[in-house]
Amino acid sequence: MADTGAVKSEDTPFEGGPMDGRVLPVLLGPTGHPPKTYRIPVPDAAGGPPTVLVYHRVPRGHSKRLGLQQGWKYEYDPQGRQESKLKWPWSKPDANPDANPDDTQG
Repeated sequence: MADTGAVKSEDTPFEGGPMDGRVLPVLLGPTGHPPKTYRIPVPDAAGGPPTVLVYHRVPRGHSKRLGLQQGWKYEYDPQGRQESKLKWPWSKPDANPDANPDDTQG
């Protein structure tokens, strides 16, 4: 197997949820950024399916003088929503789960 060199990682803080206050080394992608969504599977004590904690990447802060971004952090998402994907003009629209078919407003 070929040696790929050192894999780059960045110590990234987590805010909110069970991981609040922890800092974990997160692998960086080819662009030098951590992934947009970080999922942590937590095993169930009763042997059922694992619970998945979902964290989304947000900017850690900005410098005072130039407004440059200072890095990344992860914020907890209690609903575990998927981040919106790119919408191409030729893509089919997603089914809206909040829409009520009995609603006749229009």
